[in-house]
Amino acid sequence: MRREHGFSLLELTIAMSLMLTVTASIFTLMNPAHGSFAAQPEVADMQQRLRVATDSLYKDLVMSGAGAYQGSMGGSLGNFFATVLPRRIGTTNEDAPTVFKSDTITLIYIPSTIAQTTLKEHGPSLNSAEIAVNAQTNGCPPSDDLCGFQIGMTVMMYDDSGNYDIFTITNVQESALHLQHNSDKLTYTGYDANTTKIVQAANVVYYYNAATKQLMFYNGGTAADVPVADNVVGLSFEYYGDPHPPTWRAGKNVMATEPGPWTTYGPKPRSTALGGFAAGENCIFTFDGVTPQPRLPELGGAGSGLVKLTAAQLTDGPWCPTAASENRWDADLLRIRKIVATVRVQAAAAALRGPASALFRTAGSSTSSDRWVPDQEIRFEVSPRNLNLGR
Repeated sequence: MRREHGFSLLELTIAMSLMLTVTASIFTLMNPAHGSFAAQPEVADMQQRLRVATDSLYKDLVMSGAGAYQGSMGGSLGNFFATVLPRRIGTTNEDAPTVFKSDTITLIYIPSTIAQTTLKEHGPSLNSAEIAVNAQTNGCPPSDDLCGFQIGMTVMMYDDSGNYDIFTITNVQESALHLQHNSDKLTYTGYDANTTKIVQAANVVYYYNAATKQLMFYNGGTAADVPVADNVVGLSFEYYGDPHPPTWRAGKNVMATEPGPWTTYGPKPRSTALGGFAAGENCIFTFDGVTPQPRLPELGGAGSGLVKLTAAQLTDGPWCPTAASENRWDADLLRIRKIVATVRVQAAAAALRGPASALFRTAGSSTSSDRWVPDQEIRFEVSPRNLNLGR
């Protein structure tokens, strides 16, 4: 050709094919990077939610069983009643004693507080919302005979029989040394004056809300439940306990008043008959006339380690303080020495989750594995220090 008049159709087709091939190659390389860019912030968010969940659980799990440290009835609450329960305990929506929920746990302990006193009169009456208490001057400001008790505070009353009640203060009368409570919660009228402890308490409940996919927290009182972490798709608790039953400590006289602890764990038998039990007996001990003998069976041989406790073992009795008590609890709960918690979270965006499988508890809408962010799960063990004092 003498003069150039442009490209032929064949040349144009070849050039366009080459350009499309190169462009497609570039986008093929960029697409995974784009998916990774979208996924990484979600991975960081999931890890943060796991940290929040585990930190919240740990701080209460490790404190379970912490007892009073002023005046009488001191030491671990495990010497008096069960402080770890696989169900919801509190003023609202309380579960029945026979309920076992693998995704719910109640933890009871006494925080660092000056609100520690004793009952002034035998009782209290279930028909009255007022509880008379003794003035407690040890560690309290001179002008505060009620030792820091305040309206809205969660308070626990307990004795050495295995009975306990948790309630919320609705009024404080310092001149009369009275606490007024939400009267629907007290279950026992036989608390003895001066030897029954009344203290500020933590009664915390953690549970899984499957409908909202949240780890929830409840303080045991009249306050509303609050979420701890979102997009939680799994929560479970396992319990490991002492294989050996409680034993009576050598040198202790069941018919005498001696300072505790009287048993390796659990409440001591009383010197008088109580709740259908003869003198020297209770829900965890029988009495042969010389030494209290355990009712609970051996779950392992000599020198054996902790054993996993089943749902049946924790809900079949024997019941403490008595089988007829409204606020009863299974005696095997006293064995708990270790709690294993498992928390699983998912990506918040459905576009980052694939079909339901081992990777995803809840199916998403993503069809490309480049954009998948699999669920993350953490499993950790906690041995509450106040429940392991005897080991």
